[in-house]
Amino acid sequence: MEEIWINGKALHVPTGMLLSKVLQENSDFKMPCSGKGHCGKCKVSAIGQLSVPDDVEKGLLRREELDGGIRLACRTQILGQARIEWKQPEEIQVLLGEQEVPGEHRMFRTLGAAVDIGTTTLAGQLYDTNGLAAQAGCANPQGAFGADVISRIERSLAGEGELLAEAVRQGIDQLLTQMCLDSGYDPAEIDTVVITGNTTMLYLLTGRDAECLGHAPFQADWLAGEWLTGADLGLSCGRARIWLPPCISAFVGADITMGLLAVDILHEKKSRLLVDIGTNGEIVLWKDGKLLCAATAAGPAFEGAGLSMGMQGENGAISHVKLQDGSFQVEVIGQGNPCGICGSGVIDAVACLLDSGCLDETGYLEGEVVRIGGGVALDQQDIRKIQLAKSAICAGIETLLHREGLCMDRLDELLVAGGFGAYLNLDSARRIGLLPKARARETKVCGNSALKGAAKVLCNARKKEEASRIVFVAKVINLATDGYFTEKYLEKMFF
Repeated sequence: MEEIWINGKALHVPTGMLLSKVLQENSDFKMPCSGKGHCGKCKVSAIGQLSVPDDVEKGLLRREELDGGIRLACRTQILGQARIEWKQPEEIQVLLGEQEVPGEHRMFRTLGAAVDIGTTTLAGQLYDTNGLAAQAGCANPQGAFGADVISRIERSLAGEGELLAEAVRQGIDQLLTQMCLDSGYDPAEIDTVVITGNTTMLYLLTGRDAECLGHAPFQADWLAGEWLTGADLGLSCGRARIWLPPCISAFVGADITMGLLAVDILHEKKSRLLVDIGTNGEIVLWKDGKLLCAATAAGPAFEGAGLSMGMQGENGAISHVKLQDGSFQVEVIGQGNPCGICGSGVIDAVACLLDSGCLDETGYLEGEVVRIGGGVALDQQDIRKIQLAKSAICAGIETLLHREGLCMDRLDELLVAGGFGAYLNLDSARRIGLLPKARARETKVCGNSALKGAAKVLCNARKKEEASRIVFVAKVINLATDGYFTEKYLEKMFF
């Protein structure tokens, strides 16, 4: 056993143990790529008897970082006494919902809650018979297992399914407890909870074998739409009824079902397209009584992972960028010094690079690296990842429109959903080709439509039947086998 100190706390660990494993066992340490050595985000300050940097570390860390004692925790073994310092994560921004009005057909009796399990965050609302009693959000504790759903599926298949389930269940329980404390209730008084999320999140919540979601043909063998109890999930509200809304497919989950419910998709005669931009971009088109759904793998570039200085929407992240008098002007969450850039800032930054002439339509970045603000920069590899992500989303949108003989400027309404969408500059998104350059007749930002839909069902049980109808009428389009999508994907790679 070796004695080490982490942020001043002494620990005894086995010789040869990975530093990342020690950190995860003793703190809320996150590794976006699940310790594969791909992202370079698990940087710590470490000195002492440690393994020498391997080729992966040398490729991901700058020489001055290595010389200054910066190491990647996922590549560093403890060989003797060592001191490690790392910065605890700041509180991330969580997008909450709008208030619903409980009616006589409400799903709960005296106290109910709606919860959205996002890949990055958890968000919740607590209702009593008078209306919204409290709302709160926090980071999804499963972030410690990887930033994206694929990383978490892999960890689940590696035997850590129970740990993943326990992590998110504890997170939900803490969220419910916090909302009850804020409003003067006991968590045991909650009698009904609606919990939504993408298909993978619901699999991991319930401890199901997610093997079918990890490989082609990606056919889910369970699509939720059922009741559980609080005791089934180990929640403090053990006697509460828990409803998991139905998913549409493996990659179009209950969060989209609830989002479509929130915007009353089935009660409009006009054509409407909803897009939720994230690692897995979901796109839904409603026209003439038909509901087409698709999912496209955009990668984690817009969610703070995968980019050299990308981060989640927390203090220190550049959230918006403007080009003024030939220089970049940045907004930083928390108004301190910038230490990274989140998704909305990335979109703005690329738009500004195009406007400034530093970036051309092929994605070639003049000088290989451009400083955006403070010490935060984007490099050529970052730009290539952004190209892949934005072309996947835009090509998916245009493919569904093409299926129904529509062009964007003939679409009645474009709905941009999700936490990322709420902070997105739509002009910048069009400038870089994340969204089609032509404008729909009307564009709306929906915010956390998944949470809003869950709250809507909670406050009106009759909406539960509408959720089932959405799933019934939905037709899933497989973009991977669609020739038009492939053609557009290559075309949209250009800025």
